[in-house]
Amino acid sequence: FDPRHYLGTHCYGFPKTGPHRLRFLLESVTDLRETLKKKGSTLVVRKGKPEDVVNDLITQLGSVSTVAFHEEVGEIL
Repeated sequence: FDPRHYLGTHCYGFPKTGPHRLRFLLESVTDLRETLKKKGSTLVVRKGKPEDVVNDLITQLGSVSTVAFHEEVGEIL
């Protein structure tokens, strides 16, 4: 979870992620984790800037050969 997604917008100060969307995201992540657990896998969830968190995970794991990302479409920076 990138903390920058939960701050106010640049122009009007409205939250980028409101309470209903946040609840949906948290419930979705919880459901995904439980589904993966039933299949013998797991889900790594971290809070922080992705550019820092991913680097830390790669360092911790030590044997990462590929990392894939996607950019959120329609986001105005």
